[in-house]
Amino acid sequence: MTAGTETGAPVLSVRDLHVAFGSEAGRVEAVRGLSFDVAPATTLAIVGESGSGKSVSALAVLGLLPGSADVRGSVTMNGRELIGLTDTEMSSVRGREISMIFQDPLSSLTPVFTVGAQIVEALQAHQSIGRRAATDRAIDLLDLVGIPDPIRRSTSYPHELSGGMRQRVMIAMAIANDPAVIIADEPTTALDVTIQAQILDLLATARAETGAAMVLITHDLGVVAGTADDVIVMYGGRAVERAAVDPLFDEPRMPYTIGLLGAMPRVDRVTESLTPIPGSPPVLIDPPDACQFAPRCPIVVDDCRHGEPPLAAVTPGAAHDAACIRLGEIAADGTVDGRPVFDDPGLPPHSTPTDRSDEVLLEVTGLRKEFPLTKGLLRRRIGTVRAVDGISFGIRRGETFAIVGESGSGKSTTLLEVMDFAQPPGVVRLSGTDPSSLSRRAARVLRRDMSIVFQDPAEALDPRFTAFDIVSEPLRALGLSRSETDDRVARLLRRVGLDPAHADRYPSAFSGGQRQRLAIARALATDPRLIILDEPLSALDVSVQADIVNLIRRLQADGDVSYLVVAHDLSVIRHMADRVAVMYLGRFVEFGSTAEVFESPAHPYTQALLSAVPIPDPHAERARSPIVLRGELPSPSEEIVGCAFAGRCPLHQRLPESDRVVCRTEVPMIRETDSGHGSACHFTDRMPVSGGDDR
Repeated sequence: MTAGTETGAPVLSVRDLHVAFGSEAGRVEAVRGLSFDVAPATTLAIVGESGSGKSVSALAVLGLLPGSADVRGSVTMNGRELIGLTDTEMSSVRGREISMIFQDPLSSLTPVFTVGAQIVEALQAHQSIGRRAATDRAIDLLDLVGIPDPIRRSTSYPHELSGGMRQRVMIAMAIANDPAVIIADEPTTALDVTIQAQILDLLATARAETGAAMVLITHDLGVVAGTADDVIVMYGGRAVERAAVDPLFDEPRMPYTIGLLGAMPRVDRVTESLTPIPGSPPVLIDPPDACQFAPRCPIVVDDCRHGEPPLAAVTPGAAHDAACIRLGEIAADGTVDGRPVFDDPGLPPHSTPTDRSDEVLLEVTGLRKEFPLTKGLLRRRIGTVRAVDGISFGIRRGETFAIVGESGSGKSTTLLEVMDFAQPPGVVRLSGTDPSSLSRRAARVLRRDMSIVFQDPAEALDPRFTAFDIVSEPLRALGLSRSETDDRVARLLRRVGLDPAHADRYPSAFSGGQRQRLAIARALATDPRLIILDEPLSALDVSVQADIVNLIRRLQADGDVSYLVVAHDLSVIRHMADRVAVMYLGRFVEFGSTAEVFESPAHPYTQALLSAVPIPDPHAERARSPIVLRGELPSPSEEIVGCAFAGRCPLHQRLPESDRVVCRTEVPMIRETDSGHGSACHFTDRMPVSGGDDR
């Protein structure tokens, strides 16, 4: 029983749930004996790495698994058994008594029907309601979830809405019939942090409006800290720790949980190093009768490999269970015999900008990139998309410079323009040289000073190449001999933590983290002076993410390579970057040292971004008042007079009308302090210290 069940009889009970699939390699035991209760008006979070069984469990509860799946156990909804019901019988339960918010709303919404029609369909499927009344109710629901101009938007198709709006539509459909349970499967994954804050605020509103219980499936422990009442940590298809949110974060007792918490970066402070979990999750094909975490556990003993430990109470009578045979030896502070369960990786201390060389490696001045907006068969130009609008910055030798902002702000376009060498003379200078002044051959030589690591290593690496081929390809282009190439590839693989003996493997044989290490090894092959990292961690689990962050930190300390990083995760940026620039609609609105920008944000947009990042600490997260921005990033094709952020700015809303006129009519220029901290806001001096009541 979880702590939340004390508030009333459980509305949803799962007992000894097993899910298995057949495969060519053997029987995959995806879920193995999962049990939990969810009480009305409470939130149960289920967390764990990819492949732990979280989403499969939710689909089993809803009866959405394929017929080939072997589902055993018990799932009761208000005392009614759901396992064994026919699809027709389950159809009367899904959407009416229990609903689901899927991870990707674009693939979950039907592309050929308007969003209003889809909500109407959900209403009429479970209620005796006329078309007109259902349409009015759909518009009311869109208004409730914060869709602007709900009457017009109800006639829009899914592809005409942004990702945040599509997720709002999914939430409107989920609450349309006042269900007793809402299952949210990674509802904020791939969303900007500002949109994530809106969605989390909306989920809280939805739960309050319906009184529903919620099952939140997520990998983000910061989201869990701020929203959950109870938490289940899954690993290897089963629950390995279960507790109320406070004791689980304050006193984790399962080594896997301790590892997850140690791997999470925090936006509110910098730790010298994150503690990654070594290895990869198990492949659950005919799993052995042993602790599935044993191959990765730093405190493993022989007995761990002889029998799988059951969930046991941390202390007699406590509603805190963990599955570890060394449970009695793990102290409340996560240590064993006074030593941490996971050893500190021993990274060098963070340097400061003053430790860096004064040599400017990359200098960008007035960078612009516009795209024509066309219409019709004749592609008549009807406007201009200003993706990047005159930004300037420099990166010194050995420095890491980060660009952050919402999707559509121009971050990735900036990287591509720097890489492309296609800007007019005087805009980009690399190693003191203007690429526009060089011949094609000379520019190709200069390009060796620069390399890039893309967002998704699975797509960036050629699946037909072995690891050796991937890393050696740029070396062969340099004309190195076979023996030199062999030696260099082996050294590069060791440098990024890969075994040179695995050089003959294809990318599919590596885990996600190992593939990203392989991509970094390739980027290092030509000894570049600048490495560009385009969202290098967004496709990775938190434990793997910590490993890659530590790897980059080691590479930063090892040499004079500079890094240009684009990321949406500000917690990671705080651990990696020396300086940071905040980008909004093609322009920098704030820049400076990472410490200054994060601790003393001087622009309302920066303050909103930082306040919206969840902190993996329930006490700290509940004490904050995040600034939830209303609306979404305007289109870069819009002709905006004055401050582009004014329409969403919480500070602008509090100003007297005489000052609002200034925001609407005058473009704010960046004002820079002696320390190099600059911001573009007319009224920086009136910014509140915290989010206040903008929540």
